[in-house]
Amino acid sequence: MTLLDDRPTRTTPAPTRPGLGGRLRDLGLGIRFAVSGGREGWIRALLTAVGVGLGVALLLGAASVPTFQQERDARGDARQLGVGTDDRLKPGDRTMLAVDASSEYRDVTVGGYLLRPEGAHPPLPPGVDKLPGPGEMVVSPALDRLLHSAEGKLLKERYDYRTVGTIHDAGLDNPFDLYVYVGSDSIKDGTDTSRIDHFGMNYPKEPMDPVLIVLIVLACIVLLVPVAIFIATAVRFGGERRDKRLAALRLVGADVPMARRMAAGETLFGTLVGLVLGVVFFLAGRQLLGVVEIWRLSAFPSDFVPVPALAVLILVAVPLASVAVTVFALRSVVIEPLGVVRSGRVRGRRLWWRLPVPVVGVALLLASGPGDTLGTRGVVQISAGIAFTLIGLVLVLPWVVEATVRRLRGGPVPWQLAVRRLQLSTDGGSRAVAGITIAVAGGIALQMFTVGINDDFNKKTGQDPSRAQLGASAGFASGELAERMVTEFGATKGVRSVIGTVDSWASRRGAKPDADGILASVSVSVGSCSTLRELAKVDSCRDGDVFRVEGAENASIDDELKIAPPGAKLDVGDPAVRWTVPADARTVHSRRDPGGHYFGGLLVTPGALDVRELGNASTSAQVQVDPSVPDVLDYVRNTGFAINPGMHMYVYQTTQRDSEYASIRSGLFTAAALTMTLIAASMLVSQIEQLRDRRRLLSILVAYGTRRSTLAWSVLWQTAIPVVLGMAVAVTGGLGLGWLMLRMVDKPVTDWFLFLPLAGVGAATIAAVTLLSLPPLYRMMRPEGLRTE
Repeated sequence: MTLLDDRPTRTTPAPTRPGLGGRLRDLGLGIRFAVSGGREGWIRALLTAVGVGLGVALLLGAASVPTFQQERDARGDARQLGVGTDDRLKPGDRTMLAVDASSEYRDVTVGGYLLRPEGAHPPLPPGVDKLPGPGEMVVSPALDRLLHSAEGKLLKERYDYRTVGTIHDAGLDNPFDLYVYVGSDSIKDGTDTSRIDHFGMNYPKEPMDPVLIVLIVLACIVLLVPVAIFIATAVRFGGERRDKRLAALRLVGADVPMARRMAAGETLFGTLVGLVLGVVFFLAGRQLLGVVEIWRLSAFPSDFVPVPALAVLILVAVPLASVAVTVFALRSVVIEPLGVVRSGRVRGRRLWWRLPVPVVGVALLLASGPGDTLGTRGVVQISAGIAFTLIGLVLVLPWVVEATVRRLRGGPVPWQLAVRRLQLSTDGGSRAVAGITIAVAGGIALQMFTVGINDDFNKKTGQDPSRAQLGASAGFASGELAERMVTEFGATKGVRSVIGTVDSWASRRGAKPDADGILASVSVSVGSCSTLRELAKVDSCRDGDVFRVEGAENASIDDELKIAPPGAKLDVGDPAVRWTVPADARTVHSRRDPGGHYFGGLLVTPGALDVRELGNASTSAQVQVDPSVPDVLDYVRNTGFAINPGMHMYVYQTTQRDSEYASIRSGLFTAAALTMTLIAASMLVSQIEQLRDRRRLLSILVAYGTRRSTLAWSVLWQTAIPVVLGMAVAVTGGLGLGWLMLRMVDKPVTDWFLFLPLAGVGAATIAAVTLLSLPPLYRMMRPEGLRTE
């Protein structure tokens, strides 16, 4: 026993966990390191900020969609015609007659009304300061530009009025809206005229088709998940250079958790700068939508305002996520005072915790009910299923890349350099293609789904464009004006023939209404023999003939013919014109007309009934044109507008697409283009960042005699190998997800090879990014890269 044995025993105090203040202090030190890290620190922060900023801008844009839709719908409802408190509005001091003057011009629609005040205080349309007088018009700025351009020469002939004002934003859907209000003193009360005492009508919104809800959910997840993945990738830029700083911090006394929090603080600084850049990019992008149309999509900048709750969520969640991702990325990194061990992985990536994520997603989608039972719970379940499936692909991809490159051996020098680099660390290669993998997989699923449901929203019209290309219909006060429509169409440039009828109705003379107040009547149409042959199976015809047509789609038409046998005395139109069915009237069978309808009733030639005597007739015309004449359809539209601005004109087509479905598809293509552009930019930033991390190594290889072309090809192969594997994962996952989505709406897969164009776009994006990264690569091979401090 010695004196040393009597010394009191000194125990090492157990490390204490820092409180919230200590953790915030560590984050603050990391931010200081990022700010004071010199040129290298600022470059890394800028790379992170640009990447995060692009993602935040797109997220803010997505958060603005509800506001954009609400504002646009509100302005659209505000300019609807208000018909007063009842359907029998009487003329008064505040009433006005309005006729729809909308028309088509080439591939765009021009909306608007003809207006005639009936009193001293008529209502003003939204966005209009003063009503136009007779022969005057108020136009939207876009329409004004078109009318004064070379492209609008034909349209100027149609709207040949004096412009006296401009419609403000409050009366327009978007900056490119073509709209007009025309003053007129010739409008009369009739079937095509509306009497109003105000503008603005809130029509009840029909519930959206469940299939479209599934489509929107799929699109949102497909477009937003790549953005989230990209942000998670951007906050990990500069990992290898950061590891050296962490080792230096350990050398001066920082423990491992403190070093990780400081690393998170460095990333947080770049993320915060990225939030500012994201807001700037978003504000610049929404200004761009006000001056440029992207696939016919444009908006007033004031419409694109993020929903406050979603904006706050984005601005809070992105910084928190950056801290969490950085700490999570450092979980397998051993930070010691003498260095950092990152690549010395004893065992490969484990699949057991990665594979359940997509499996859970598939299970959620398999358990989802059919679209017609879709509710809030169903939407949440489908959203979770799609998200789990796509995120699962990102988790599985690194394992696939590592398992593949581990087995690669031999080959040319560039190939060996690339393979060895990927064998040492597959993180960079996997992260670079993660976004494009999800985008392609989601794009394949989205394309399969839209093609699979396409027939539900594109119906056959039964129209025959080979017999007539344009249809027109209008109500007139007399048969004389109706006859003008038929004759003037025939004299229009480029018109080959006109199938025109003057339509009215007839009832038995002296007949009484039934118990319900309904007077039995039969339709009467007057047209030339060539026209009648297009409506019924007429063998011989001459002016003065009358035909009783049966066999129409509506069986009640045949019953109506019973009141019009040969020799029957009828009252035609209102006021009634007395007319007797000729005794030699023949019975013929109906024929489908170019508009896809079967006629039934009485077909009369002009010699048997003078249309100028009819007091209340309407006219329909089907016009056949010469397609070789440029703008021939607009010549016909100009003729129709000159006859009556309220005439309804429409192009015949074999199929008709649902407008809501078409609008959603247009929005999807726009959003997909923006997302793909974001991913391409993110990949370029990521590629340059990885090259900067290896600048010293590249300079050493060049100093030892390695050819620059060899290193360039090695960089290409380092990108190509993960890309090929990523495309394989994307195609497999996309086809599976597309099949699951179609299964939910009970639709078959119509084309299993839809992935080819999308996979090609993904590969082309990678090739473009690689080519753009070659100039920075050559600059980083200079001897200056060997300098160190």
